[in-house]
Amino acid sequence: MDKTPKSVQLTEALHAYLVSHGTPPDEIQRELIDETHALGNVAIMQIAPEQGAFMTLLARILGARRAIEIGTFTGYSALCLARGLPDDGKLICCDVSEEWTSVGRRYWERAGVAHKIDLRIAPALETLAGLAREPQFDLAFIDADKSAYIAYFEALLPLMRAGGVILVDNVLWKGAVIDPEADDANTLAIRKFNDFAAADRRVECVMLPIADGLTLLRKP
Repeated sequence: MDKTPKSVQLTEALHAYLVSHGTPPDEIQRELIDETHALGNVAIMQIAPEQGAFMTLLARILGARRAIEIGTFTGYSALCLARGLPDDGKLICCDVSEEWTSVGRRYWERAGVAHKIDLRIAPALETLAGLAREPQFDLAFIDADKSAYIAYFEALLPLMRAGGVILVDNVLWKGAVIDPEADDANTLAIRKFNDFAAADRRVECVMLPIADGLTLLRKP
């Protein structure tokens, strides 16, 4: 097997080219990106625009009707997922911050997807525990505290329908996952999740170099 990676290291210019040659963010999405950027360093928690476009398209490809996300921040990922659902689709958003999600609410209204989104302000594991213990979701997205990634996955898996997909963000952690000098809590947690997911025979698994790394886990 050829061990030479075919992935291209993205420069700022190449990233701009990549975004402009997919479905680029529209005016509402660009304004949400800009408002989030103005928050300062925490803006790094917002997903990349090409990842958002991928998630919208994936929701449509799957024919997803019910979705859930763990970690909403200022609402860009929710906006992208909701746009991929049909008009009567539903997305449950789990977050603990009224302040950050209030930003997203305004953009969901402007984009005409607010009626699809059920925002629940509470620890995500509590929200998940309160849901009916039956397969009900076609698509899920995990992008929250890294130490709980395995717990979120385990809570979500019984709730996924056959053929459902769980997306997990930040799995490359800016390359720190293979840096032997990196031993902070977040890096260790992501490494642990990555090893866990790759070995879990209950799902099909692929890790993609989209943005900061995105793992897709399909329930057969």
